[in-house]
Amino acid sequence: MRVVIAGAGLAGLSCAKYLIDAGHTPIVLERRDVLGGLVAAWKDADGDWYETGLHAFFGAYPNMLQLLKELGIEDRLQWKEHTLIFNQPDKPGTLSRFDVPDIPSPFNIIASILRNNDMLTWEQKIRFAIGLLPAIVRGQKYVEEMDKYNFSDWLKRQGVGERVASDVFIAASKALTFINPDEVSSTILLTALNRFLQERYGSKIAFLDGSPTERLCQPIVDYITERGGQVRLNAPLKEILLNPDGTVKGFLLRGLNGEPDEEVTADFYVSAMSVDPLKVMLPEPWKQMAFFQKLEGLEGVPVINLHLWFDRKLTNIDHLLFSRSPLLSVYADMSNTCREYANSSRSMLELVLAPAKDWISKSDEEILSATMAELEKLFPDHFQGDKRAKLLKSHVVKTPRSVYKATPGRQQYRPTQTTPIANFFLSGSYTMQRYLGSMEGAVLSGKLTAQAISDSWCGDKEAIAPSVANSSNLQTLTRPPATNAATA
Repeated sequence: MRVVIAGAGLAGLSCAKYLIDAGHTPIVLERRDVLGGLVAAWKDADGDWYETGLHAFFGAYPNMLQLLKELGIEDRLQWKEHTLIFNQPDKPGTLSRFDVPDIPSPFNIIASILRNNDMLTWEQKIRFAIGLLPAIVRGQKYVEEMDKYNFSDWLKRQGVGERVASDVFIAASKALTFINPDEVSSTILLTALNRFLQERYGSKIAFLDGSPTERLCQPIVDYITERGGQVRLNAPLKEILLNPDGTVKGFLLRGLNGEPDEEVTADFYVSAMSVDPLKVMLPEPWKQMAFFQKLEGLEGVPVINLHLWFDRKLTNIDHLLFSRSPLLSVYADMSNTCREYANSSRSMLELVLAPAKDWISKSDEEILSATMAELEKLFPDHFQGDKRAKLLKSHVVKTPRSVYKATPGRQQYRPTQTTPIANFFLSGSYTMQRYLGSMEGAVLSGKLTAQAISDSWCGDKEAIAPSVANSSNLQTLTRPPATNAATA
C-alpha cells in the first residue's frame, strides 16, 4: 500500500516510519529544502547550527524515547542532572533549584518542592499540594474537564495565591506553551504536572548531541528509504485533487525552477502539515464539513528563538534554565549542553522569547537589543564595567505559527487522525492525543495515524495482526518503554 504524506516534520516522519514497520510504502513530501518542520535547523556560513527552537527532551516522553531506541540512536540524548533551575529576578545572577532525589514518584517531586525555600513559602507549598489533589485523585477525566479554565483561574479556584503563578508557573507556562498562565488552558499544564508526578524520571531533561535535522530527523529518513520508502525535499503541495465522490485523487505538487506541476497518487494520503497551512490547503467542498470547520478554532502561536555567540564563557551550567524574565522563557548555553556545539572558552546562548505576539513583527535589531538588556540582568558580572562580554554574532529565527495556541476550550477543536474522507488522514501534535503540542505529541500522532491507516487498509485489527506482530512499535502506541531511557 502506498501512502503519500505532506510534511517532513516529526509527525510526518514518524508516521512514515511506523507505516514502513507495518509493511507499507510511504512517500514523504516536504515543501522546504530542510527536514524537521518545527524542529528544523540550518548551518550558517561559519558552519554553526541555528534552530527553530530550544529543543529539550523529557523523561515523560515515552514515544519519543521508544522511537530513538528503535532507531538505535538513544545514546544521542545527553541526560542532565535531575533538577529544574530558575533565575531569581530580584537577585540578579542567583539561581534557585528544585533538585529531584532518585526515589519513587511522586515522592521525588514532592521532596524537591519541599526542599526549595527560595521561591515558595511553606504556606504556598501546602496550598499548592492541596490544589493538585483533585488532578491526582480524579485523573485525566478531571484534567480534561479543566480545559474551560486558564491556569491562573484554576490556581485561584484551588486557593493558591498569585505568587505561585508568578514565581513558578509563568516560567513553566512560557516554556511549555509559549504563552502565560492567564492564557493557557489548565488541561495543558495539569497534564504535564501529572506526567512529572507519575513518572520517576518524567521531569528529567536531556539535550540532543547535535542538530535535530542531522541527529534526529536524518536517521528516520535513512530508516524509511533503506526499507523502500521515499522522502522528497523541495516538493511543495499546491493542491489536494479530489475524485467526484470527494475522496482524494492525488496531491498536486508545484513545479519549481520552470518544471511542470506533478501529480502524486497513492492509496491513502496524510497531511502532516501544521494546522494553519492545512486550513489554507483544504479543498472548498471539505470546508463545508463540520469536522474541518472545527479547525478554525485552532491557530499556531508565534515563537522567536535566538542564538547568541559571545567572546567568553558566561556560564558553565550544563542544563536548561527558566529565565523568569518578562521577555524570555527558557535558555541554555549550548556550548555546555550539546556535544557538537561544545566550546570551552566561549558561550553560545540559545534563548526563547515568549510570548512573542508583540515581537514577531519587530526587526531583528529590536529583538536583539531587548534581549541583550535582559541578559545584563541574567549575567550581571559579564555586562558591567569596562570589560563587557562582546557579542560576536547572532541569529534570530521567527516562526509566526508554531504549535497550536493552547488557550481554554481548544481541546474540543483538536481533530482525530481519522477524517470523514475515507482515504485522507491527519497527523501533527495539534491532533487529539494525550500530550500537548510538543515533539512527543508529534511522534505520538504519527504513530496513531499509521495505526489508523493500517486499520482502514485491512478492515479491522484482526486482519492486520500478522503484520503488526512483526512490529511491536504499533502495538505500544502509548505505553512507555519498560526501562526509562532517562536513567542512562
